[in-house]
Order: sequence, then C-alpha cells, then structure tokens
Amino acid sequence: MIKAAEAGVHIFGVRHLSPGGAQHLLEYLDELQPTAVLIEGPSDATGEITHLTQGATKPPVAILAFTDELPVRTVLWPFAVYSPEYQAMKWAKTHGAAAAFIDLPSSVTLGLQDAMKRGRAAVREAVPAADPSGEPSAAEIQDEESLYSRIAQLAGEYDYDMYWERNFEHNASTGAYLTSILSFSSQMRELGEGKELREQPSEYAYNALREAYMSRQIQATIASGHEPGKIVVICGAYHASALAGQAAPMSDDELAALPSRRTKLTLMPYSYYKLSTMSGYGAGNAAPHYFEMMWETIEAGHPEELPHRYLSSVASHVRSGGTYRSTAEVIEAVRLAESLAALHGGSRPTLRDLRDAAQTLLGHGDLAAIAEPLARVDVGTAIGSLAEGVSQTPIQDDLNRLLKTYKLEKYKSTVASELQLDLRENRRVSSSEAAYLDLHRSVLFQRLNLLGIAFAKNRPSSQDSATWAEHWVIQWSPEVEIQVVESTLLGETVEVAAAYVLREKLQECRSIAEASGLIRIACQCAMTSQMEEGSRVLQNLAALSRDVVGMAAAARELSTILSFGDIRKVDTAPLMPLLEELFRRGCLFLLDASGCNDEAAGAMLTAMNELNGISLEHGESLDEKLWLQELLLLSERDDRNPRLSGYACAILMERGAVSAGEVAAEVSRRLSPGIPADLGAGWFEGLSMRGHYGLLSRMSLWEQLNDYINALDDDEFKRALVFLRRAFSTFSPREKTMISELLGELWGVNTEQAAEILTGELKEEEAKMLEELNDFDFGDF
Repeated sequence: MIKAAEAGVHIFGVRHLSPGGAQHLLEYLDELQPTAVLIEGPSDATGEITHLTQGATKPPVAILAFTDELPVRTVLWPFAVYSPEYQAMKWAKTHGAAAAFIDLPSSVTLGLQDAMKRGRAAVREAVPAADPSGEPSAAEIQDEESLYSRIAQLAGEYDYDMYWERNFEHNASTGAYLTSILSFSSQMRELGEGKELREQPSEYAYNALREAYMSRQIQATIASGHEPGKIVVICGAYHASALAGQAAPMSDDELAALPSRRTKLTLMPYSYYKLSTMSGYGAGNAAPHYFEMMWETIEAGHPEELPHRYLSSVASHVRSGGTYRSTAEVIEAVRLAESLAALHGGSRPTLRDLRDAAQTLLGHGDLAAIAEPLARVDVGTAIGSLAEGVSQTPIQDDLNRLLKTYKLEKYKSTVASELQLDLRENRRVSSSEAAYLDLHRSVLFQRLNLLGIAFAKNRPSSQDSATWAEHWVIQWSPEVEIQVVESTLLGETVEVAAAYVLREKLQECRSIAEASGLIRIACQCAMTSQMEEGSRVLQNLAALSRDVVGMAAAARELSTILSFGDIRKVDTAPLMPLLEELFRRGCLFLLDASGCNDEAAGAMLTAMNELNGISLEHGESLDEKLWLQELLLLSERDDRNPRLSGYACAILMERGAVSAGEVAAEVSRRLSPGIPADLGAGWFEGLSMRGHYGLLSRMSLWEQLNDYINALDDDEFKRALVFLRRAFSTFSPREKTMISELLGELWGVNTEQAAEILTGELKEEEAKMLEELNDFDFGDF
C-alpha cells in the first residue's frame, strides 16, 4: 500500500492475478474499512460490478467491450476468483462500500488503440527497414524482457515468475508485503520509463493518459463526499507510484480531445487457458489453476498444504492415464520440493520447485511422462459462468436459451466432446420437440458455422452414405464467446444473424457453383426463404453460363439437397426444375467444353462423372436420352480432347448404350497405325478410367493395343508412354496382374512368368531408360 499523502487516499498496488495480493488486500480493507473502493478497470463498466459480484457468477469471467459498428473491435478485462480486483468488489458489496472502476472508458481505450495502430503503421511506412509484419523483432522481444530477467537473475531465481511467487505470494506479513510492493513499484518504474520514452513513446503516453484519468476519477470520488482517508485505490503495481505521487488529474478539455469509438459492454465466461501466458495474455500467469489451489489453501488458513494438494493432483492424473504411482512417491516428492525451496532460502516451494519434484519422483526423471498431468494441474480446464440473462447481448441470450432448450448446456466446456446426431424422427418420445431434437441441434450447429462461431465442428460420419447421421466435435472457449458477441450487429438472434449473413453472401455470389453451395447451406440451416432466393440467383447465373464444370458441381449440390431434404423436413421440390435445367445445359454444352487441353480435362472428367451419376439417380425426371446422345457424339469426335472422348465411350459401355461390335470398331479406329501417340494413347487412357473388368474381358482390345504399341516408332512410343503409364496407374495390383497374364497369352509365353516379370521391380537399365524420359510430364506416376 502506498499512501498518497498524510491522511490521504490509499493506493494499493497489485499484480492482476495474485492470490497473495488478494489476501493482503482483504486484510487491509478489513483494517481500514473504507467507504469507497476504486479499481483499475473501464469506468463505463462500473454498472457491471453488481453482476460480477452476484452469487451465481463463477470466475473466471471477463468484461468485454465491443464497437457498435462493423468491423467489430473488442477489448477484454478478465478476472479470476483470486484476482485482487475481484475480491475487492466482493468486499465492497459485503461491507456496503461504494465500488467503481476508474480507468479510461472502453470507448476511449479502443479509440486510442486505433490511433496507436495507425501511428505504428505510419512509422512502418516511413521506415522501409521496419518489419512489414508489424511484429516486434526477436531483439526487441529480448530487450522487452530484459528488465524482468535481470530482476530474477539478481534474486538468484530461475525466472521472474519464480521470483514473484517466492517474494510476494509467499510473503505472510501484510506490512512486509506492502513495503515490498512500494519499493518494487518505484524501482521498476524508474527502470522502465526510460526505455518507454526511448523506444515506445506511444505506450508511455498511453500509460500517462490512464494515470491522469484515474487521478481525475479519484478527485471526483473525493468531491462526491468520501473522505480521502476512507478511499482505497487498487491498481497495477506499475501505476501505484504515479497515483501516489498525485499525478495531475486530466482536465475536461484533455478528456474531450481523446479519440473515441462507440462501444457496448457485456460480461462473458472466461477460461483458465485464456488467463494463462500460454495463450499470449500479457498480464496472465503460467498456471491459473495452480494459483486457484493456492488461493483455496490461503482462504482455508493452511497455505502449507499447497505442495501436498498439487503433487497429489499430478499423481492422480498420472494414475488415470494408466501409470501407477504410490503414495510414498507423492510424500517423497513433497519432501524434495520443500528441500529445493529451502536451498533457495524460501519459506515454501514455488511452482518451479513442485514441477521439478514431480518430474523427479512422479515422472521418474522423464518430463514427457508427466507433461500432460502437469498441464492439467497448472492451467486447468475451468470455464466461468454467469447467471442467466446477466449483462448479455441479445444474441448471447438467444444462444444460451437454445443451448438449454436443446440440452447442450453440458457441452459448454473447454474440453472437447463428441456428439453423434441421428436426424430421423425419434418415435419413442411423446413431444414433437423431443422427436426432432438432433435435427434441431444440427440446424443450430450449421447456423453457428455460417456465422463463423467455432463451437461445433462437423466431422465425416462413419455412416458415409447415411444422410441422417452427423458427427460433431463440440468445444467452448472464450474465443467462441467473443465470436458470438461480434455477431450481435448482424441480428439479435442466431437465426436472424445467420439469415443476414446468407443474404449478404447471395448478393455477392458470382458463380453457379457458389450459389448452389449457398442453397445447400440454407437447407442445412432450415432457411426456406434463403433457399428460394438462392434458387433465383443460381437460375440467373446459369442462364448466362457455358461452364459445364460449374453446372455439374451445382447440379451435384442440388441432387444432394434433394436426397436429404426429407430428413431435414425442408421442402426441396422447387429445386427439381432447377436441377433439370442445369443438367440439360450441361449436356448441351458438353461437346464444346470438351475441346480443351489435357490440364483442363481433369475438371471435365469430374463434371462428366457428376452428370452421369445425377442422371442415374434422377433418371425419371431428367433427360437421360439427351445425355447419352451427347456422350455418343463426344465419343465419336476426333477434334475433342481424346481422354474425354475415351471416357465418354467408357460411360456408354458401362451403361450398355453401345454394343460390343461398336466398341471394337471404335477401338480399332482409335488405335490404328498412323494415329498420333497422344491421340491414340490418350483416348485409351480415358477408356480405361471406368469399367476395368469390362475391359479385361475383351481380349480383342488388348490385341489391338498390343499391335498399336508395336507399330509406334521410338519417339511416338515415348509420347504414348506418358498416357499409358497414367492409364495403368488406375488399375489395382490384381487387375495389373490380370493384364500381364493377358499380354503373356498374346505373346505366347507362360502367363504366370509374364505377370511376375511385368509387375516386378524394374531392372537398373530399365529404370535408367525411364529416367531419360524426364522431358515428359508424368504427373504423380
């Protein structure tokens, strides 16, 4: 505690996540009995203190401020149960004292952050040598940390966290703690301010503005009737000496000149992971759950029990993983930790001492053996909670209501859970709501995904062909909560916000494939009006398109929607005329689109396969005769991509639309002597991509292929080899063996020996010969 002046305002410096600091603060408040408790935090969030101190509020929680216009910017003030600020709020409520936040309002904080960001961007633009990413260099990071590293080195500690815990968290004397904080604050500020002025003037100015504003708020509290000696200010240790030195309060004109953005405030559950330095939180600590355990032992009046609780918890996690650890090993680990603390002149083990003891005794010297248990005990998986309806945005309220309605509240955890959904009607329940519970869950998850809210992630179902089965992985996090809040400007409910996003995407849609994908999303989200709008967009785009690949992809999406429409209880009948139109246009433009190079042929092969599959699935509704007619025209054309022509012939063969004699005649024509290698072998590659066993049953085809290859000169053979290698790569090992036996029969040799030779490893000279063909592009083969 630093006293600003004799009988003046009391300034209590803290570390924001400090169980020891919280305990000393409570003892001091009990002694002083102030009438006003002023806390470092956004002054416009003072009204949230009532909700933060409700009995139903379970930290960790955070105050979240967000801008009320797009793009949404956010800023957070998190609290743990052992945060001195949180305990100060609770004390004030219990003792009837006024409690208020006194730092810059969130609107100014975000305005200043924007201004500082623009300032840094201007510097980067003016100095070409600056890092274009805007991130600090390794040297800058090292320099930033050097002050804390030097403190630890001078104290003979492993790192700064170890120094802080041993000297402040374990300090049992309130008087000694307060004196130490005073000395620490003054010396740290003296060392740090020079560096800030030299290298980070904007950060220095930002802190100066905050302190001037906090001084203004302190003066306002005195003016409201509170005696200075009955006011306690809780702030970060860095600011304590400035406030104690009676920094000049900010004037009205200075306040009016500050940049500002309109903001809104809400409370949100937070997690221990986000409170930890592992997540990048600068004011965090390495082990939030460990410090919660410390707080619980302090509250119970037995801080000496922390080593036993910590190491017992680690051992419990090790045992749950299937590795036995005895009670004797835990006892020895406690003794070792206490010995390590004594070697450093400490009164109790620090986290570092406990981790070293755990590795030695419970991990038997191997850190990897206990890495996961240590992480669970150090960081923890806890996530806070708020009373229903407490300081929520409308969309948060709506989501919480939906989670409760659909029995998903238990999944609001930082630990990932899996959920299998069966979208079919459950006939074993009485109510309609319960009968389609999984369907309603699926719709909610799909809408959240559309909004970019990463609460549930869809995984491929083990029931690959089942349109009624879905597999979701569900995990809550503070990031999810922020994403929900950021969606508040899109609509007051999840449904309204999702509809807005989908409508915006449809207005920006420029391709038929994208439009069909949006129709599918609308169906999965049970948004019939957006499905109708998407159909109109798709129809308009298709009317101007000659893109067969895009039309085939769109038709496949519509076909899929039609197949699961009944399961999702969505009327998909209006989509059938659109599917018919896409299919018809795909057929009519097939021939023109097939006049492409070999690179573009890959996408066309996919499109042909899609259109053929759709014609088989919806044969009664689609013009199947037109499809087969266009395939036949393509298969006979010599001026189209030969691979596509061969593929068209393969589809016709598979569907029995051409006779064996017609196929034989076409093979004879395509593989005639004199036909260029890329045309003949390319056509065979397309033919061989479907119906392998049908091809293997035609001995005449292999005779013609054999004669064709024998008729090629060396250069033509090298060109043909590109296509033939690619063609035969699609055959399975068993099918390749059958081909080898067929060739052996053609050549009049032992078929088994031929198969063994042709499917065996290449000889050195054969491999060398293939290496000489490197001028050709063999793709992945």
